[in-house]
Amino acid sequence: MSQTPQPDRVKYAFIFPAFLLVLTITLFPLIYALVVSFQTIRIVPPVPPKFVGFDNYAEILASARFWGSIQVTAVIVFVSVALQYVLGFALALTLHHNVPGASLYRVSFLLPMFLAPVSVALIARMLFHPVLGPVNEFFTLFGLENLPFLTSPSFAIATLITVEIWQWTPFVVLLMLAGLQGLPSEVFEAARVDNISAWRRFRDLTFPMLLPLSVAVVFIRVIEGFKIIDTVFVLTGGGPGTSTETLTLFAYNEGFKKFNIGMTSALSFLFLIVVILFGTLYLAAAQRMIRRYQ
Repeated sequence: MSQTPQPDRVKYAFIFPAFLLVLTITLFPLIYALVVSFQTIRIVPPVPPKFVGFDNYAEILASARFWGSIQVTAVIVFVSVALQYVLGFALALTLHHNVPGASLYRVSFLLPMFLAPVSVALIARMLFHPVLGPVNEFFTLFGLENLPFLTSPSFAIATLITVEIWQWTPFVVLLMLAGLQGLPSEVFEAARVDNISAWRRFRDLTFPMLLPLSVAVVFIRVIEGFKIIDTVFVLTGGGPGTSTETLTLFAYNEGFKKFNIGMTSALSFLFLIVVILFGTLYLAAAQRMIRRYQ
């Protein structure tokens, strides 16, 4: 009579310590930050911890600066990601059809994505300098005055959006091009035989087949866009005033300039709630759109 083989307990002995370590590293900072968010803790000047309940959250929600940072973040993220997707998809379609020099373009288009955001922001700050920048020098050739790219709220936000588009459109190009190359060629050959126009092939075949990938690409870019801080910090510093201050920069200023740790922790959790709410609504709407095209 054969015996049922005993489970190999040795592998669990090796896996469990690593799992416990990762769990501790992940959960401990999160739980500690949650506890701190209900306290008043200042490093400079030193203030002993004091439990204040939801006072930190109430103060943040009553702050006009908090709602202004949400508005700035939303404008930068949604406008830049929308344009990144449109431009990235268009460039991917162009490269997919093997235009002359496509190999060179593929390499050159990906270069901005590999640069550090801080270095990109430093370069952009020199390019868009209100007086000495080459962009304004170019405009003066046509008799135009220097534009306040970094000193006007509307121009500063537009400059940040432009930098984001330049750096992260290659990410969209890379993923959408990979998706295009994975589509079945037989379907498009049959459409060409039936004399279906290029626009209808895109509308009825390419776009619906790449819709799940498009949803994933936009979702990744939006979530990453919400975390923008380095570009804003170097390029505008949140100014003029607080007109370009994002949520992450707001949290940075509270934590590392005012040393208000309790307020910063509460702000971080409110930021997490905003991202979770957006992600839930976005994925629900995306699922309905995908089902409609299936």
